[in-house]
Amino acid sequence: MEHIRMPKVENVRLLDRLSSRKATLGTLYLTATHVIFVENGSEARKETWVLHSQISSIEKQATTATGCPLLIRCKNFQVIQLVIPQERDCHDIYISLIRLTRPVKYEELYCFSFNPKLDKEEREQGWKLVDLNEEYNRMGIPNNYWQISDVNRDYGVCDSYPTEVYVPKSATAHIIVGSSKFRSRRRFPALSYYCKDNNASICRSSQPLSGFSARCLEDEQMLQAIRKANPGSDFIYVVDTRPKLNAMANRAAGKGYENEDNYSNIKFQFIGIENIHVMRNSLQKMLEVCELKSPSMSDFLWGLENSGWLKHIKAIMDAGIFIAKVLIEKDWVAFGHKFSHRIQERTYSLWAHLWKNRADYLNPLYRPDHSKTQGTLCPQMTPCNFLYKFWSGMYNRFEKGLHPRQSVTDYLMAVKEETQQLEEELEVLGERLANLQKSQLNDNKFKSKHQDQGKHLGLSTSSNSIANTPQEYSNDLKSFPSRSPSQGDEEDSALILTQDNLKSSDPDLSANSDQESGVEDLSCRSPSGGGCLPSEDSGKDSDEAVFLAV
Repeated sequence: MEHIRMPKVENVRLLDRLSSRKATLGTLYLTATHVIFVENGSEARKETWVLHSQISSIEKQATTATGCPLLIRCKNFQVIQLVIPQERDCHDIYISLIRLTRPVKYEELYCFSFNPKLDKEEREQGWKLVDLNEEYNRMGIPNNYWQISDVNRDYGVCDSYPTEVYVPKSATAHIIVGSSKFRSRRRFPALSYYCKDNNASICRSSQPLSGFSARCLEDEQMLQAIRKANPGSDFIYVVDTRPKLNAMANRAAGKGYENEDNYSNIKFQFIGIENIHVMRNSLQKMLEVCELKSPSMSDFLWGLENSGWLKHIKAIMDAGIFIAKVLIEKDWVAFGHKFSHRIQERTYSLWAHLWKNRADYLNPLYRPDHSKTQGTLCPQMTPCNFLYKFWSGMYNRFEKGLHPRQSVTDYLMAVKEETQQLEEELEVLGERLANLQKSQLNDNKFKSKHQDQGKHLGLSTSSNSIANTPQEYSNDLKSFPSRSPSQGDEEDSALILTQDNLKSSDPDLSANSDQESGVEDLSCRSPSGGGCLPSEDSGKDSDEAVFLAV
């Protein structure tokens, strides 16, 4: 709190940069962790909270007749433009934010002052959610080629590596320590990812301290140990994400890159990703182009090209295609930031909160079986309306005056819902098609069977073979040869189905109408459509028959 010169300023206006809407009047609060703007009004009290660590830059602009403008740019692309009535108050806010957003000591970070009032078990749950050893066990490590090493216990070798690292079995402690002395910040090659299907691995390290001619026998042995850990490969790739020109310039400072003459069976690959300072400047230029109120197409394309942002994105995507990306929670948290060992007792892990509310952070379009059913997911690089809407909503989600404003979450959920509806409709149509094909197949078999039986009896088959009305059945009955039910000829027994057999063999067949199946229950119909057919054995139910007209 000692860095806050002005904790509260009233009558501050919040401007909407992309529209001519009237500025919102409210009160600005400055705390040890947040900048808070509270709108005035008797209705719902709307608040805007900005974490100090999320602020990227602060710009104090020239004083105008209405006050002193203050422009706050955030790392999540949110831009807040405030107008403070008094220039002195604006200056105090500006100086306070400059100090609060750039802490000098780690203890000044928000995580050390954050206290959600959790018990010990809940507090430890977050730190134990990501277990590095468990992740390596999932990949099949340790095995015959890789083992865990405690050479870095108490962070004696590398202070930015975890205490336990996985290295090739053939790499001794002497080789590991020697290699670390030849690497920047003593970051020796350590296993980051392993594929148990083909023994392929990805290791990480810093640049060597090779200069123009220096070499290290232990470091060369370390790389050979990594190559031998994959018996199916005759060489290893050494991937340097920097531009080659930058790597060559670092030689003058005693650093550089591996000399292929000293390392056998290696292939070198430069990716060409610029350093963080160049990337930030490029992003800032790109955002400035996006903030233009009414740019022409040529001005927008020129500004986008001049920012170089697309070139940097392509370089990163090329690197992603060339090597498999390692999970953040396994690689970044464990290697380079020893959170779980250094600040576990003094801070709270965010992982427990993220896991509890994971539904808010899950990709609604993700499918675990996508690679098996649809193949490898490839990014869409061609310009299209969907991409414009998506990224426009992503970068401008904080701008109230931008119309139409595209909500990324709503858009993804709409796509997911539409996709689900289409899949359900496709499934229903598939079932209907299968039932129709099955019904048609059964109908064809049924017709074919009785046509063959009619030919066997010497009966003529007319083009209109299936009767549709009781009168047609009555007329067709006259063409059948007369016979007594008691004759029992086996020759034409196929045309006589007893009522009991009909009901037991196919209940649906006896219930269907003649219009659907061409089958009519004639046991209780006279040729004239009256009562039951007269028969000398009418009192017997075993030989009641159905005649099928074919």
